[in-house]
Amino acid sequence: MKNFSSLREIKESLAKGSASCKSLVEYYLDRITKHQDLNIFLEVFSETALAQAQKVDQKLQEGTAGRLAGMVISIKDNICFRGHKVSASSKILEGFESLYSATVVERLLEEDAIIIGRLNCDEFAMGSSNENSAYGPVKNPVNPKMVPGGSSGGSAAAVAADLCQLALGSDTGGSIRQPAAFCGVVGMKPTYARISRFGLIAYASSFDQIGPLAKSVEDAALVTEIMAGKDENDSTSSSVPVSSYSNLDAPVEKRKIAYLKEYIETPGLSPEIKANFLQLITDLRAEGHTVEEQAFSYLDAMVPAYYVLTTAEASSNLARFDGVHFGYRSPNAHDLESTYKMSRTEGFGEEVKRRIMLGTFVLSSGYYDAYYTKAQSVRRLIQDRTKAIFEDFDFVLMPTTPTTAFEIGRKNEDPTVVYLEDIYTVHANLAGVPAISLPLWNSSENMPIGVQLMAAEFNESALFSFSEKLMKHKN
Repeated sequence: MKNFSSLREIKESLAKGSASCKSLVEYYLDRITKHQDLNIFLEVFSETALAQAQKVDQKLQEGTAGRLAGMVISIKDNICFRGHKVSASSKILEGFESLYSATVVERLLEEDAIIIGRLNCDEFAMGSSNENSAYGPVKNPVNPKMVPGGSSGGSAAAVAADLCQLALGSDTGGSIRQPAAFCGVVGMKPTYARISRFGLIAYASSFDQIGPLAKSVEDAALVTEIMAGKDENDSTSSSVPVSSYSNLDAPVEKRKIAYLKEYIETPGLSPEIKANFLQLITDLRAEGHTVEEQAFSYLDAMVPAYYVLTTAEASSNLARFDGVHFGYRSPNAHDLESTYKMSRTEGFGEEVKRRIMLGTFVLSSGYYDAYYTKAQSVRRLIQDRTKAIFEDFDFVLMPTTPTTAFEIGRKNEDPTVVYLEDIYTVHANLAGVPAISLPLWNSSENMPIGVQLMAAEFNESALFSFSEKLMKHKN
């Protein structure tokens, strides 16, 4: 069986009878077994996936199958699926089984998607390399010596290695788009509140957003369309109507595109990525689009503000993992206080503990105004400036990452170096707007390079349509 580039191709094979949902699942199960060395899957749902495949095959014969019939999906290990384990790749949730399914999972299953397993990720979605998992690092399928990016590294690697057709990730500061760029797949972060967070294990609640990693823009658009919309279980989910994202056949319009001066001039940007980016600008202008430089003076404040705010929220969100209610409890504890201390000390990894402590510090008496309040003010400035740009432009174009994937273990000594990997992606999360990473190029060392396109809030439809056109620039 071949590596299908889109659900459209799969549906054609299903219609011809050259493939069935059962044979698709068996194909992916075989590939998962062959690529175990990449450490992508924490659990494979072999029995339930095959059972679901047989049900969907029956529906196809009866003509009652949903829009995702034939779509085999994997989910990041921080998204709940009833009757299956979920751990956020942390020892502190070892053995925990979810009592309910996330809204996104329910909506995908209603359209006859088949969920084949849960994927390794940075612990509690905290990381940019997928080296922070309690279950070991994921390897990049393009080059196993390299990281796949994070925190949704398993999701990006699963799609890139053809272990599923599409994967779900979560994006707090680039955790979908950065690994998508490192692994050479499409990664989409929708507008904040566009997709329900019910059933997503929280990292930073005012930033987190679920989205797809896919082989094609059309698959990402369809799955986003199905997952999007108001959910009574998530009071922060938006009631803004969901348009037909999957309709990508609109005629090409000449667009106004901004790129940000400071983003291109930062010294950390790889010369090779910069050269490809500037060539794309030249090509877009030649096609008749307006591409103009804009100033954005908050670049240096972007990453610090993001980490102050997200660690503060993480400190609060992760307080529930205490060794009492569920999950890991230290066998060495002897009273209530030692249960809390030892369970959290032993259960959380180093990066998670680092962020909890930082978040507790910035929320503490005497420091709250100096750090947390100031970071919220910076966030508002970023939102206002971004909104002003979108009054004059349709999109903002920028690199997804400053470099291509780096070697496993290379940046572990100084965590702040890894934090700077998020320099181009945190913008969309701070502003709450949608952004997508597209795998347009390869480096001289044959590693994928992504370009990022950002749109105004709830403008996913235009973002997907123009992204489909941009993919024609892929080399």
